[in-house]
Amino acid sequence: MMSARGAGAMPPPPNATAFYPPPRVTLPSGVEILRTYSGAFICLEILLGALVWILVAATKIPLPLLQGWVMFVSVTACFASIIFLCVFLFSYRERIAIDWNRLDFLYHAAIFVFYFGTFLLQAATTSLHSHPFRMKVSPLNNCTIVEPLLSNHEYNLSIAASIFAFATTVCYGCSTTLALRRWKL
Repeated sequence: MMSARGAGAMPPPPNATAFYPPPRVTLPSGVEILRTYSGAFICLEILLGALVWILVAATKIPLPLLQGWVMFVSVTACFASIIFLCVFLFSYRERIAIDWNRLDFLYHAAIFVFYFGTFLLQAATTSLHSHPFRMKVSPLNNCTIVEPLLSNHEYNLSIAASIFAFATTVCYGCSTTLALRRWKL
C-alpha cells in the first residue's frame, strides 16, 4: 500500500517564462522613434488631428450633436497620440511590461474606426451647406427670411475640416497596418 503522501504526486508545472519568451518590441525608444514610419505617422496624426479640432471649433457648430462627436474624437485622439508618442519618446515602454506591439495595433485600430466615423459626420455636416435651416422673422416688414445652415465662411472651414479628417483617418489606417505587421511578425 502506498502512503498518502506519495500517492499520485504530480511534478510541479514548468516555468512559463522558460517556454514563452517575452514579446519583442520592434519600435525603438527615444528620439529614434521619430526616424521610423510609425513615428512619422504618429506626428502627422497629432498635427492633422489638431487641425481638425481647430477648424471645427472655429465654426459656430451649427449641428452640435454631429460636430460634438467630431470634437470629442479629435481632441481625445490628439491627446492620446501625444501620450502614446511620449511613452516611446521617453522610454517608458521599457518600464511597463505589456505587449506593446498588440497595444499599438489595438490603439490605432480603435482610433481608426472612430476617426472614420468622424470623417463621415464632418462630411455630412458639410453637405448640408445649402439646406434651408435657419429662419428669421424680420420685425420691420413681418416676413420670414430663410438662411442656409452654414454661412460661406463656415462652409469653407467645414470643407477644410472634412479634408483634414480624411487625411487623419488615412494616417491612422497606415499606422494600423504598420502595427499589424509588427504584431504578427
